[in-house]
Amino acid sequence: MSTDHADHSHLSDMDVRVRALQSVLEEKGFVDPAALDELVTLYEHEVGPQNGARVVARAWTDSDYAARLFASAGPAIAELGYSGRQGEHMVALQNTPETHNMVVCTLCSCYPWAVLGLPPTWYKAPAYRAKAVADPRGVLADFGVSLPEATKIRVWDSTAEMRYLVVPMRPEGTDGWSEEALAAIVTRDSMIGTGLPHADEAAAR
Repeated sequence: MSTDHADHSHLSDMDVRVRALQSVLEEKGFVDPAALDELVTLYEHEVGPQNGARVVARAWTDSDYAARLFASAGPAIAELGYSGRQGEHMVALQNTPETHNMVVCTLCSCYPWAVLGLPPTWYKAPAYRAKAVADPRGVLADFGVSLPEATKIRVWDSTAEMRYLVVPMRPEGTDGWSEEALAAIVTRDSMIGTGLPHADEAAAR
C-alpha cells in the first residue's frame, strides 16, 4: 500500500472525486492552488456562524444595536464588519415566547453566507425544504427542539433578494456575561431557527 493511499483511505467517495477533479483543474491551469487555499481558509476561519453569533450577542447586550438590527439588518451587521456574498439584503427576525422564526429556501439554497458561512447539507435537502413549510413543528422535533403549543412558528422563505438571520431568545442565567461568552453559546441552527442556544452551558456556569 502506498503512503498516499494510506493517508487518504478514510476519504469518502465524494471526497475522492472532489480531489480528483481539483487535481485535473489544477493541472490544466483552471484553478490556482494558492487562491483555492485562501478561499478555504477564508470560509474556515473568517466567514462562518461565529460571525452571526457575534451579531446575536451584540443584540442581546446592546438595546440600541438591537433596534438598528431589527430596523435595518444589513447596515447593522456591516457595523461589525460582516458583509458580502449572499449577505447583501438581510432581515433579522426576533424570537419571542410568542413567536419562533425558522428559515428555509424552498426553491434552492439561498443562505446568508456572510454571517453563517456555508449552508449545511440538510438545509439544501428537498426533505427539509418541503417539511419546513408543511410541518415546521415536526422539523423542530427532528432537531430535538420542543416548543410550547402556544408558541407560533413562523416560516420565512429565503430568496435571492432577501436572506434572514434569526435572533434567538437569550437564555436565562446569562446576565452579566460578556459578548464573547454569549457568542459561544449561539449555535448556527439557532440562527436558522431549527435549534436553540446552548442553554445547558448557561446553566452550568
